[in-house]
Amino acid sequence: MKVQQIQQAAQVAGLEDWGTAGLPGTQPARVTGRQVVIPGAEAVDTGVFECSPGTYRRSVKEAEVMHFLSGSGSFTPDGEKALHFKGGDTMFFEANTEGLWEINETLRKIYVIF
Repeated sequence: MKVQQIQQAAQVAGLEDWGTAGLPGTQPARVTGRQVVIPGAEAVDTGVFECSPGTYRRSVKEAEVMHFLSGSGSFTPDGEKALHFKGGDTMFFEANTEGLWEINETLRKIYVIF
């Protein structure tokens, strides 16, 4: 199949439990998602990601593009000022970008990691 579609990603149900993320002494955020495998491009990680409110460090080492469908919060790259986001915003991360996520309202995003 050359084209894969996630219909109504903002409302799609049945996301898989991906565990929790958090910093010591903080409320852990619940993480769920659905990964989509693109035949012939298995090295590209893409899908739907959802995270409840919480604070945690970004652990993805690859470059990433994400589009927020809903939610709000901020990402503070190490040594830089916070970038605030809400549903409808898009972010681009260089490889090896590290920093702190602060999720205020449950976020849902479409992501592509490459």
